[in-house]
Formats: sequence, C-alpha cells, structure tokens
Amino acid sequence: MSTAKRDPNQSKSGKAPTFQIRITPELKAQFEEAAKAEGMSLGNWLKTLGRQELIRLGHKPFSGG
Repeated sequence: MSTAKRDPNQSKSGKAPTFQIRITPELKAQFEEAAKAEGMSLGNWLKTLGRQELIRLGHKPFSGG
C-alpha cells in the first residue's frame, strides 16, 4: 500500500484554515476514487484541481507558506 502524496505547497506553520463543502456521497466517492488513482488524498487532489483551474484562468496560484 502506498502513501498518498503530500502537498508540497502546504502551510509551513501547519495552521492553514479548513474549507468545508457539502457534496453528495456519490460525488464524494467519485472524487475519492479519482484522488486514490492519482496517489493523492482527497484534499490534495482538490487543491491540485483548483491550482490548475487558476492557471487556466490566467492567475498565478498562491503557494502558501
């Protein structure tokens, strides 16, 4: 069993705020399956998608820290 990839851009202080959303259990299961296939946690998978979308929209994502 492999360990999920850690986010290289995570908060250096370890005190990044949490972000909560409501999604259906079915959609969450699909997200989790996709994240697992990429070797990532669900949170890191969503952050990666968000960063990619910011880049697509012409924004430079803040890396944190």
